[in-house]
Amino acid sequence: MEAKIYNQKGAEAGSITLPAKVFSAKWRSDLVHQVVEGMRSNKRAGTADTKGRGEVRGGGKKPWKQKGTGRARHGSSRSPIWVGGGVTHGPLAEKNYKRKITKSMRAQALFSVLSRKLKDGEIIFVDSLAPTDIKTKTAVDVMKNLAKATGVKTLGSSKKPKVLTALSGRSEKTEKSYRNLPQLDIVFLKNLNPYDVLNHQYLLIENPTESVKFLESRG
Repeated sequence: MEAKIYNQKGAEAGSITLPAKVFSAKWRSDLVHQVVEGMRSNKRAGTADTKGRGEVRGGGKKPWKQKGTGRARHGSSRSPIWVGGGVTHGPLAEKNYKRKITKSMRAQALFSVLSRKLKDGEIIFVDSLAPTDIKTKTAVDVMKNLAKATGVKTLGSSKKPKVLTALSGRSEKTEKSYRNLPQLDIVFLKNLNPYDVLNHQYLLIENPTESVKFLESRG
């Protein structure tokens, strides 16, 4: 399978042969769902906590005597039916939301998502995004060139981050030049995961030769 590679001016800079196991994998909705939900669950802090009637302060004295007042009997003002009382069946911080996701599961889910994205024409390869100087204006021009070349208007302008940009490695010039563009979210290739890819409409991969080799090695 061949894919086009673009340069910063939007011109074709060659092509790349994509490995079948990464970009032609079968769509496995069950596995993708399991991995994505596991990642979402692992992000939960688990700090929500409420106090029961035995933990809230006060309420040791009986509000009024048992009989003779004409009112319903109560043993504590910290009962869950009272304002300021304890909470019934509320969340407890002791609950553990962690789920185990193996490396193999994560890799296969990522390959499945990448294959679907490529099939839908939502992956774009660019040889390099590194500018000569740290300038947001340069980054804006590059994205406009790519938008014109690919026909994807979202690359050029969008108020929401619809493009996930996968950088092959650390680059101060690239990061500082592109981080202010509202249509982009930047991630490093080693941290690429199905959750982030699915949360964006398009995926922009820099330095495809090395990036594809790295992705293939994850499986």
